[in-house]
Amino acid sequence: MPSFNELTERQAISTLYACCSSTIWAIRVAAARPFSDDEALLEYADLILAELSEGDLDEALSGHPRIGDRADNPSSAREQSGVTGADAAVLAELKELNAAYEDRFGHVYLVFANGRPAAELLAILKERIRNDPATERRVMRAELAKINRSRLIRMLTPAGGLNEEGAAS
Repeated sequence: MPSFNELTERQAISTLYACCSSTIWAIRVAAARPFSDDEALLEYADLILAELSEGDLDEALSGHPRIGDRADNPSSAREQSGVTGADAAVLAELKELNAAYEDRFGHVYLVFANGRPAAELLAILKERIRNDPATERRVMRAELAKINRSRLIRMLTPAGGLNEEGAAS
C-alpha cells in the first residue's frame, strides 16, 4: 500500500473523508501534502479542523452515528465497541438522553468513545447536556479532534506511516 503522501489526490481525499466527514477538511489536508512525517500531518489536520466553519463542522458530525446506535462504518463500530452488550437500562437511558441532547444542541452527541463502556459515556452525556450551547460546541469540536487524530493514526499505521523524509517507512 502506498504511503499517504503517495496517494493520488482523489485517494487522499477519500481516505481523509473516511476519517472525518467534512469535505473541505479532507480537501485542505490532502492539498497540503507531502507531509514531512506523521506528526506534521496530525498537526495540520488539527489546525484545519479548528478553522472549520460551523456548517463544515455540522457536515463532519453527519458522519457520526448516535452513541449506542448500530454504527454503519468500521471506525465508529470499533470506537463504540464498549457499548456492545451494555445493560438494557443504560442503553435505554443513553437513547433517551441522546434525543434530549440533539433537541437542546441541534446535533448528535459526539464523544471520543474509544471502547469506553456505555455507563461512562452516559455519565459524560449527563454532564455535557448541562453545558450552554457555546461551551458544548467547543467541547464537541475538541472531541471531534480526538476522534480524527485517532482515526488518522490508525490510517497511517497499516502503511507504516511516513518517515522523517516523508517517504513510507
